[in-house]
Amino acid sequence: MHLPSPVPSPCINICRMSAATGLCEGCQRTIDEIAAWSRMEDHEKRAVWQLIEQRRATAAPSATEASR
Repeated sequence: MHLPSPVPSPCINICRMSAATGLCEGCQRTIDEIAAWSRMEDHEKRAVWQLIEQRRATAAPSATEASR
């Protein structure tokens, strides 16, 4: 029987909350997501990872903006 690996934490040890976004500048999680992480089930952690990816995609400059 193969058990799935644990969901890794998105923390990269750059722990600063942005007043503008309400997100950690390092991992892009909210303070509530950070506080609850150790108690979350794996499916909840995966959902947070999906939110992080959406946040990063929204925050990333487009290719045309980056080439200016």
